[in-house]
Amino acid sequence: MKNTLILIFAALALMIGSFIWMVATWDASKEEPVVQILSTQTGAIT
Repeated sequence: MKNTLILIFAALALMIGSFIWMVATWDASKEEPVVQILSTQTGAIT
């Protein structure tokens, strides 16, 4: 039981740590913008 809890907490710590690392090193200028302009799509409601 104790080993299972240790493994669960270690997995949670790894996930939280990797999320914090991603946020800390995020560079928005390297990413493509996710924008959809509905008026240029065929069949769009205007």
